[in-house]
Amino acid sequence: MPLSTQSQADIDQYILIASLDNARNLSNILKAISFRDHAIFSATQNGLKVTVEDSKCLQANAFIQADIFQEYIIKEDTVGFQVNLTVLLDCLTIFGGSTVPGVCTALRMCYNGYGYPLTMFLEEGGVVTVCKINTQEPEEPIDFDFCSTNVTNKVILQSDSLKEAFSELDMTSAVLQITMSPSHPYFRLSTFGNSGNAHYDYPKDSDMMELFQCTKIQTNRYKMSLLKPSTKALALSCKVSVRTDSRGFLSLQYLVRNDDGQICFVEYYCCPDEEVEEE
Repeated sequence: MPLSTQSQADIDQYILIASLDNARNLSNILKAISFRDHAIFSATQNGLKVTVEDSKCLQANAFIQADIFQEYIIKEDTVGFQVNLTVLLDCLTIFGGSTVPGVCTALRMCYNGYGYPLTMFLEEGGVVTVCKINTQEPEEPIDFDFCSTNVTNKVILQSDSLKEAFSELDMTSAVLQITMSPSHPYFRLSTFGNSGNAHYDYPKDSDMMELFQCTKIQTNRYKMSLLKPSTKALALSCKVSVRTDSRGFLSLQYLVRNDDGQICFVEYYCCPDEEVEEE
């Protein structure tokens, strides 16, 4: 294909090269965290991490492992830059994001270092488009200090069951209340909207519950406006891990399979709105 005809000299100038036979494998997972214009890209030998944040209360991370890419070359320990995510997604779907079987947009993404643009070569049906997107020095992402040793409660659910819950709960509610408990109600989602209070309970032995690890009763509220962006990731995912730590911070980790059946992860961190005292 034409992308493979780039000269060795062209390739040698870049400190990061990442290629995909199917650009949708990148664009779909980036759409799952697309709720602000700018994203921080951080590349290591392990792969690509893309971070989007909102007002120091919400952080979303998309992880694309190195072996997802057909070609992945990095010449420094870490490579980082900030880029306009809206523009990047527009470029990735420049050919219309075809869903026709056998028709894919191939991508080679190249970065030359600080001050240089992110250059993307996109090819479909023998037509190559080159997009250059200005980059900025990356801001330091917020450290939510969400440590596995401080996790008090964790459940893993089939995503379909969480989608069902969101369809039944009242989204006019300002908050989503999450209760996790070693005893009944085990795992409860509650809303307080225009049509009254609503609860959605999951028994710990439910077919939809793959893992249930709760060490203490915990009830926390989270702003619905902060959680709504995560429904993009939920729609793409097949499983979701819900974790809370001792401070009530929430981690939602989504397992997403791409078009080729490979696994990527999207994680959202959200700080609690208020802690609810048990009656």
